[in-house]
Amino acid sequence: MITPYLYTDYGEFLRREFPFKVQKISVNAGFTCPNRDGAKGHGGCTYCNNQTFNPDYCCIGKSVTGQLEEGKRFFARKYPEMKYLAYFQAYTNTYGEQEELVRKYEEALAVRDVVGIVIGTRPDCMPPALLDYLAELNHRTFLMVEYGIESTDDDILLRINRGHDFAAAADAVERTAAAGIRTGGHIILGLPGEKTDTLPEQAGRISELPLTTLKIHQLQLIRGTRMAQEYERHPDRFHLYALDEYIDLVIDYIEHLRADLVLERFVSQSPKELLIAPDWGVKNHEFTARLKQRMRERGACQGRLAGKDVLEKVIR
Repeated sequence: MITPYLYTDYGEFLRREFPFKVQKISVNAGFTCPNRDGAKGHGGCTYCNNQTFNPDYCCIGKSVTGQLEEGKRFFARKYPEMKYLAYFQAYTNTYGEQEELVRKYEEALAVRDVVGIVIGTRPDCMPPALLDYLAELNHRTFLMVEYGIESTDDDILLRINRGHDFAAAADAVERTAAAGIRTGGHIILGLPGEKTDTLPEQAGRISELPLTTLKIHQLQLIRGTRMAQEYERHPDRFHLYALDEYIDLVIDYIEHLRADLVLERFVSQSPKELLIAPDWGVKNHEFTARLKQRMRERGACQGRLAGKDVLEKVIR
């Protein structure tokens, strides 16, 4: 039985890249963020609490090597033959002295069974000299640079205190892809001020960027953030999607994305003790199963409603 195409899956992308199973291991390399240290602003993005995605082994009290070795022990219990990608995830991992950045990247790659790195960063933190180094590194190992785009609407980016506009994101993605580097993006659906009926247009703008992969996450209100305080004072300013409503929103969104864009995730799952809302009570794999079932029911697939000229623009 032939399974109908629904979307371009990240797991399939990795299977094309590697002849073995690979798993990301998050690394906290001890970097900060220009939106926290005063270079761009203070307090960070209003939704941000890095505790939501740092596993227990991932902390600045341990070396890059120590975090990776501990992460390997955790995953190897289930998959002894697994290989790994070092995922520089916390804060802004291209922000700092280049010598220190390079030292930590190279330290990660020296760990046994680490076969590549993924670098999470901001689009306003990719200086030309570092991009030149990464272009050379890309010839030696698997490399992905992943940018937090979050929204294509400058008013919303200002409201959440991102400290950059969409033009900065487009510029960083285009320069990175032009250097031959696999380039990822991250967006959040449901940000305050966002209108549901404008999201297909956003998907079109995202599709015009030369991205390799895209992560889509729902807005989550996290304890200890300024957005949580705003929600407590003005809940009427937020629309928190119910689970089935969000599933339909994601389907509408990905139908407007170009079909070759690799989709890595559709939801984020924060620790229960930090999450205020929405609390759907489903794990990531359960969400994905529901999404696929709903897509089949609707006869939906990625790219079905994308503009015909989008892929041509990316290729050019």
